Amino acid sequence: MPRRLGFVNITPELEKCLRESGISEGLVLVNAMHITASVFINDDESGLHQDYEQWLEQLAPHEPRSQYRHNRTGEDNADAHLKRQVMGREVVVAITAGRLDFGPWEQIFYGEFDGRRRKRVLVKIIGE
Repeated sequence: MPRRLGFVNITPELEKCLRESGISEGLVLVNAMHITASVFINDDESGLHQDYEQWLEQLAPHEPRSQYRHNRTGEDNADAHLKRQVMGREVVVAITAGRLDFGPWEQIFYGEFDGRRRKRVLVKIIGE
């Protein structure tokens, strides 16, 4: 992620994982494996993404860093922990007829709130 805060649509990668799994009915769990990142479902619309960024920054502004007790430990990413808490850790989506069973406009996103470290997403596909 080139920026400290941003969102990436990971739906195409997850659809590829699902195809490769051969599972036609079941569940997929997608989990952000870091405490300052998130996985969530929403619409892939750039205005909405900008609204999220603005809203999250209003809820937990990065500056001034001194406002957070966590940052007194030598870290400077307390805001990223709070943003992740609001956006959530994982999603579970039904698999029906070999496809992710979404509602209209739904897509899966990776949300990054402290883009300085390499992070990963865990994907578990369960079914038959």
